[in-house]
Amino acid sequence: MKKLLLFGSLLMTAIFFGQETYIQCGKIVDTRNGKVLGNKTIIISGKTIKSVEDGFVNPTDSNTKIVDLKTKTVMPGWIDMHVHLEEQTSPTAYLEEFTLNDADIAYNAEGFARATLMAGFTTVRDLGGSGVNVSLRNAINAGKVIGPRIFTAEKAIASTGGHADPTNGYRKDLMGNPGPKEGVVNSVEDARQAVRQRYKNGADWIKITATGGVLSVAKSSSNPQFTQEEIEAIVSTAKDYGMKVAAHAHGDEGMQRAVKAGVKTIEHGTEMSEATMDLMIKNNCYLVPTIIAGKTVEENAKKTNYYPAIIVPKALSIGPRIQATFAKAYKRGVPIAFGTDAGVFQHGKNAKEFIYMTEVGMPVIKAIQAATITNAMLLDMDKQIGVLESSYLADIVATDADPTQDISTVLGVSFVMKEGIVYKP
Repeated sequence: MKKLLLFGSLLMTAIFFGQETYIQCGKIVDTRNGKVLGNKTIIISGKTIKSVEDGFVNPTDSNTKIVDLKTKTVMPGWIDMHVHLEEQTSPTAYLEEFTLNDADIAYNAEGFARATLMAGFTTVRDLGGSGVNVSLRNAINAGKVIGPRIFTAEKAIASTGGHADPTNGYRKDLMGNPGPKEGVVNSVEDARQAVRQRYKNGADWIKITATGGVLSVAKSSSNPQFTQEEIEAIVSTAKDYGMKVAAHAHGDEGMQRAVKAGVKTIEHGTEMSEATMDLMIKNNCYLVPTIIAGKTVEENAKKTNYYPAIIVPKALSIGPRIQATFAKAYKRGVPIAFGTDAGVFQHGKNAKEFIYMTEVGMPVIKAIQAATITNAMLLDMDKQIGVLESSYLADIVATDADPTQDISTVLGVSFVMKEGIVYKP
């Protein structure tokens, strides 16, 4: 009943905000130019920004809504390029693969999506689930449930036994032989078929697991898991279907194969060599560091029976290294996109990534740009989101303090608007 009442109130807000709204801002983050500006008024008409005016402007129409954010710092809604909205870490997560139905996953995902939006993330890229993420995207777009705008990879593509093989760790009689339809490939032809199946299933992006991973029930976190020809087939087929490719990668060899093949983003990048960094710079390939995920798996691996035993040494080895690799890559000039791997940690805590990025030398304004204009460009949404300018969608968040002065303020977003609708407070 509470959810129905909340949704009803949000519908009323949506109707109300179909008219003009004036948001009076104490400070605004100009993400295009990397500056913090003072005393601005954002005028919103329907879903979009009509104009941004100097000073605190009052409407001439007494019925027009004024939102007072004079004590806040206002910026575009943040974009997280690596989430998993179908799941969330827990000691029972591996058991739930056998106990949860798709309907259960969907109900959970709706809650995770809501928490993500309330944390200030108005757009996300979901990099792999069971396919419920496609339905969640559609439901949010249709206004049936509340959450961020989603771009999804549907089910990640793996090789047999690879990080995204859904039957890793199963009993032999349950393993079966998943193929391209299930996102498991073992040849160039399989690779093409798997991409086409993701397209058919409604994916916006393709995600591959170019190397082993930490949380799969398998021994290696770093071994390469596709041939060069298989990744090239995936990238070229994805291009034919209007999609880009993201590659999960911890080990350097698999990473290099992915970058050479033309993937657009490398997720994690833990064991990245300087040669791979230079290759990424040359190919304009972006690192999505997911530092918070590394710190979380290390912490959880120290808890008794939190993960299956085969995962613990991988988590203790890989987890502590991601932040240092990010620092080295950023200083070398590797393009950086903001992404967290939410689901590996609790949804709604995504903004901690800002803190971890800035701890090792990335200026706060650069981290905010990574989560706004950079990610908008990668999603081909740079004419619609990522900046606060005329004709852009009214995706807006506010913090109590100026994050360039106090980065911890990002952990307590006090205002969230998506497409002209206020969701918080």
